[in-house]
Amino acid sequence: MEILSGAKSLKKKRNSSVNRKRYNKSGIKGIPAVCVILTMLVCCGIMAGCSVDTVPVSDTQTAYQGEADSTDTASSQEEGYLSKDICVIPKKKNIATDAAITADAALLIDDTRNKALYAQNIYASEYPASVSKIATALMTFKYAKFDDTVTISYNASHVTEPGARLCGFKEGDKISVKDLLYGMMVYSGNDAAVALAEHISGSETDFAAEMNQEMVAIGASGTHFVNASGLHDDQHYTTAYDLYLIFHELLKYDDFKELLQCTKYTAEWTDAQGKKQSLDITSTDPYLTGSRQAPKPLTVIGGKSGTTIKAGSCLIMYSQDKKNRDYISVILKADSSYSMYTQMNHMLEYVKRGK
Repeated sequence: MEILSGAKSLKKKRNSSVNRKRYNKSGIKGIPAVCVILTMLVCCGIMAGCSVDTVPVSDTQTAYQGEADSTDTASSQEEGYLSKDICVIPKKKNIATDAAITADAALLIDDTRNKALYAQNIYASEYPASVSKIATALMTFKYAKFDDTVTISYNASHVTEPGARLCGFKEGDKISVKDLLYGMMVYSGNDAAVALAEHISGSETDFAAEMNQEMVAIGASGTHFVNASGLHDDQHYTTAYDLYLIFHELLKYDDFKELLQCTKYTAEWTDAQGKKQSLDITSTDPYLTGSRQAPKPLTVIGGKSGTTIKAGSCLIMYSQDKKNRDYISVILKADSSYSMYTQMNHMLEYVKRGK
């Protein structure tokens, strides 16, 4: 069942040597462009006789946050601070409290106007569970093509963690990147995530290393991933703010927005014996199935949830209001799925307050 056309905007998959070089394209000698800009600003301030606190160029997120904290313009007194095309939230704005929001971290951003409407513990390290898959999706959109054919490896077909959700691929199966992406995002198949990682980088270990470099390049420096799926590892963590940055990048792809809205999809592939196989995928997103409604004037376009014992219940969502303004919202470590969605709806009420 076709849902998307091939993504012409996707870059060709590079070989491993080129993959390792690609992170230098947006900066100078491996330094992200925004860090170079901030360094120039610091130099200009010193030459002008101003007292300027230097910022380590290797920590883009800290640079953004420091820029927001030290700015005296009226915009910095608002809920968010505009730097490039993202919302930067000073520490003094990361202290929201609401008795109805009991999750470890919560964030709501007006992504059209770059305003933070609610920010609670957004820089705290948290386990993201399957919400991690949005980072794997970003790598896929940037460095693979929908019509690439992937051969399922032994590793991808032998994800053995108890309770891990699997599409059920077998070693030697041949399947498109597009079907793997839908299997990973809509069905939350961990085997699909491993297959995509190996296709892009050769191994899941190399993929995690390259993905971490990509995270730093977009400013998500509070993130460290060790796998493509989000299966628990104590060294696999992120922050609510970093997840916003990742999702913000993904929403630049129209095909990703269409994927988020998918309620049913049929993934098709050929097994090692040449026989056709398929998997009917149905979304369990309560906003898409109609079992939950977002508070007016919002419509939920879609999102990604994840749950493990240590991560709790986690969710990131993309919504729009009647004026087609975009909103990104994050809940991390709620104590149950029901509580997570209840808290999310409560937080979305802040949209009305931010008008």
